[in-house]
Amino acid sequence: MTATAEVFIDLLRHGETEGGPRIRGSIDDPLTPRGREQMQSAVGDVRHWMSIISSPARRCAEFSRQLAQRLSLPLKIDERLREIHFGTWEGKSAAELLTTDATTLAHFWTDPAAHAPPGSEPLAQFQARVLAAWADIIAHPAGENILLITHGGPIRMILGHVLVMPLYTVLRLEVPHASLSRLRLQFNLEGRPVPSLVFHAGRL
Repeated sequence: MTATAEVFIDLLRHGETEGGPRIRGSIDDPLTPRGREQMQSAVGDVRHWMSIISSPARRCAEFSRQLAQRLSLPLKIDERLREIHFGTWEGKSAAELLTTDATTLAHFWTDPAAHAPPGSEPLAQFQARVLAAWADIIAHPAGENILLITHGGPIRMILGHVLVMPLYTVLRLEVPHASLSRLRLQFNLEGRPVPSLVFHAGRL
């Protein structure tokens, strides 16, 4: 690639899921009908993507397969784009935790790297697996605009990395259901990708 070449990578979070608002990392709930509508609205009638990469979770992968089929695009499922595992907090609502574990919850929101939920995947380990997937994606984009369909956690990790944010601050990035963020990859004279944020949590 030349120094002027660029590609776009769009990051799409899944829509609303069955089971209502609760902490959902490894729990594999499907989308609600509204969640599917949210994601369809987010992608609209876009045709500029050349491939789709998805988390294997149902709330991401089912829509990814349908979209890839509709647009006749190749689809890759990447296990590394799964959401973080929240340990004993899995399946609980914030209201429940405020009555049973309010102090840990408050500390988690302030500094998730230092105050992980009991039994959860360490945040640094989660960051490492997501960024390993990201490194592979940007190492060989082959001039392709890519749609990444995943979760709030992986999107925060990627954006935090691109923006050089300290790990403890990534929860300050709001990632609503079916929100879309766009990254531009430009390539320097050595052919190395240089990502920048075009927009975050917007609409096409």
